[in-house]
Amino acid sequence: MHLAALELAGFKSFAKKTRLTFEPGITCVVGPNGSGKSGAADGIRWVLGEQSLKSIRAKHSEDVIFQGSRSRPRLGMAEVALTLADAEASGLDTPELVITRSIDRSGLSQYLVNGRPVRLHDLAELLARVGFAQKSYTVIPQGMID
Repeated sequence: MHLAALELAGFKSFAKKTRLTFEPGITCVVGPNGSGKSGAADGIRWVLGEQSLKSIRAKHSEDVIFQGSRSRPRLGMAEVALTLADAEASGLDTPELVITRSIDRSGLSQYLVNGRPVRLHDLAELLARVGFAQKSYTVIPQGMID
């Protein structure tokens, strides 16, 4: 099983829906300051159930929702979807696993697995069962490469 795609909409600096596609093997996301590299990494952590706002560089839960700019108004919700391909190799009955997390400005948050609502506990249990739990991947933050 591998990370196949990440879709961000209204999450941090991603005002419009943005889809990043990843091929099997090593992937490196490179770009200038302010291009969303750290925001994409935060999106991966967030959709997989990260509960520490500090870990995703936020102080309040609504900080993950696009705050607006000169040319765009602030948005009412944020959504991140992560697609894991080759899920049947991990014993699941589906070729891919799509995990989605959304939040609105009222604080209402929801997790979905392949379009079906789940509790965070159920998501964590599923990820652990397929070997994709928090201890099985590493996100290397900016400044830690050295």
